[in-house]
Amino acid sequence: MPSNDYYDTEEFPEDYTGYDGAEVWKFIHNRLCFSEYGYDDDHWKADFNKAVSGLHSVISAQVVRGIRDKADRGEAFDADEVWTDAELEYQRRLSPSGETPKASENLFFAYMLALTAATKAKDRLLEDCDNARIDAEVVGDIQLLLSHPIFSDASIGVAAEKLHADAMKDLESDNALWEARMRTRELLRIMNCVQCNKCRLHGKISMMGLSTVFQILMGRSGEGGDPNRVHRVELATLISTLYKFSRAVDLCSQMKK
Repeated sequence: MPSNDYYDTEEFPEDYTGYDGAEVWKFIHNRLCFSEYGYDDDHWKADFNKAVSGLHSVISAQVVRGIRDKADRGEAFDADEVWTDAELEYQRRLSPSGETPKASENLFFAYMLALTAATKAKDRLLEDCDNARIDAEVVGDIQLLLSHPIFSDASIGVAAEKLHADAMKDLESDNALWEARMRTRELLRIMNCVQCNKCRLHGKISMMGLSTVFQILMGRSGEGGDPNRVHRVELATLISTLYKFSRAVDLCSQMKK
């Protein structure tokens, strides 16, 4: 990023492929997250872990949705497909009684961070719309999205306020915020280990989107970064990742009924 390779995500949509990325996620949680920090610790590294877990929940929700949609279409599952029951996979992956009890809670935490980052980038995005820096055919969609009342709802900023407060506590320690930047870069690089091409593409979009969230909310000092200095490709991944979060939240709401 940026490169000479660009992909239309409408031509290469996120889809259920049956690919098992468990080993990649195991490496992410054990090696790239800050495993020495617990869930309830008041530290930005614990918040970082929650956000990564929230992104993992997005992928889990996509898998559950794909299984459900495939079954609804009446398509047969291959003999070697392990995941064939959407309800069972939802309970295992995303429910409080599953393998990751805080999966849905982390999903909402990360979603709130992404919403706050998009809110902070709102003026930049609207300015780009007015100055023809965004393709004309999507300007209306961007403007409509950013006019949604949720971007004016103060309650979505609670997660970002916690992240900010926790980051400011760490400014005088030896563990400076450069660790967050390094870890987000490693998250993007580890996506090269994903063997499914479509999964790798959307994994990189999501990881760059999460990196952009941290860039806007934390910056180099914990006070937050300037959205006007964020590359347009990073802004694109932010909006794309926000869409992925919203679909995941919607899926969880449907499966709880």
